[in-house]
Amino acid sequence: MAELYDVAIVGGGIGGGALATALARAGASVLVLERSTVYRDHVRGEWMAPWGVRELLALGFYDEVRAGGGHHVARHWTCDEDVPADEAVATAIDLTSLVPDVPGPLCIGHPALCQLFIDLAGRSGAAVRRGVEDVRVAAGRTPEVTYRTDAGEAVARCRLVVGADGRGSQVRRQLSIELHRDPTHHLFAGMLVEDAHGWPDDVQAIGAEGDVHFLAFPQGSGRVRLYLGYGLEQARRLAGAGGPEAFLAAFRLASLPASEHLAGARPAGPCNSYPNEDTWTDVVAVDGVVLIGDAAGSNDPIIGQGLSITLRDVRLVRDALLGERDWSPATFAPYAAERAERMRRLRFSASVVAQMENEFGDAARARRRCARERQLEDPTLLLPLFAAFLGPEAVPPETFTEETRRRLFAEG
Repeated sequence: MAELYDVAIVGGGIGGGALATALARAGASVLVLERSTVYRDHVRGEWMAPWGVRELLALGFYDEVRAGGGHHVARHWTCDEDVPADEAVATAIDLTSLVPDVPGPLCIGHPALCQLFIDLAGRSGAAVRRGVEDVRVAAGRTPEVTYRTDAGEAVARCRLVVGADGRGSQVRRQLSIELHRDPTHHLFAGMLVEDAHGWPDDVQAIGAEGDVHFLAFPQGSGRVRLYLGYGLEQARRLAGAGGPEAFLAAFRLASLPASEHLAGARPAGPCNSYPNEDTWTDVVAVDGVVLIGDAAGSNDPIIGQGLSITLRDVRLVRDALLGERDWSPATFAPYAAERAERMRRLRFSASVVAQMENEFGDAARARRRCARERQLEDPTLLLPLFAAFLGPEAVPPETFTEETRRRLFAEG
């Protein structure tokens, strides 16, 4: 016999777990289907922008995430090979005052956050199935999901299926929803390190030097999530058993204060590298199904928006479901429109940052130096970057135009 639910969520990661918790707490009957039995470190987003923290507060999950290990950072060092390291310290940006009531970005391990949300979902009354395989979704006015576990095959009928199953979403593929993709601009690698006790726990750093773009986000107690951006022509740079060692060696940087504490830290997880680009869909909802998080398209991680995007998706879908009795695609039209514009703006911001920070050589270095000078002369040219902190809707719409790029890089 089929199981009956209001909502079946395919994917029990951060988006799926958070939405399941929000809906179950509001009284909906929810099923969560998650493939993994243990969340592993696949080098996913672990930095939540201040505007994402506001979404966490709006959803009512902030205190639980903080208690589960969420760690705020308060200062930002902007580093560059043409800027002395002590100047980066002297000109640190105060992150605690960017967004009212938010004491800076929030960092937390991705596996830990996934586990926190799926545990909250279960405690809130959602039915959680782990180790799920062979998920098949039938859309329509009376959607259903067929899936298999060790106990055998099962069918769940519901009012709505939510695809929260990540970038390779099977829900999206089964519904033949096209995923658009920008050309890959660069490669991005990440690794969690520990015993970096000399690195200040309240400081994040971003910069470029030589042939790498580098980022450091502390998680507290000497643990730091590190990222490296590098050119497509260096595809084998971190390959093989020596990858973690080569990754850490790249953090011996003259422009990064206290870099020796990062380069000398110990790997605490895998060193994974990915091609990076933006993806998006023109359709996020059909009869009986809605997509959230990376299943609906993802932003280039160079500006670290994944967690914030997902939490905004969760809030908007939750509000749509709780505010309407009719869960047709029209219910999600405001969500679809807001998401399309949000992702367009963030796509622009990411492309500007990639052009500025993740292109290398003498010409790129000179372009970056000139762009920084123009930003000092005209602070509005900083707005594409600040959109990643404040939220893409918090800066003027004219920020996200090719005219801004032309002015920043003096093109044409």
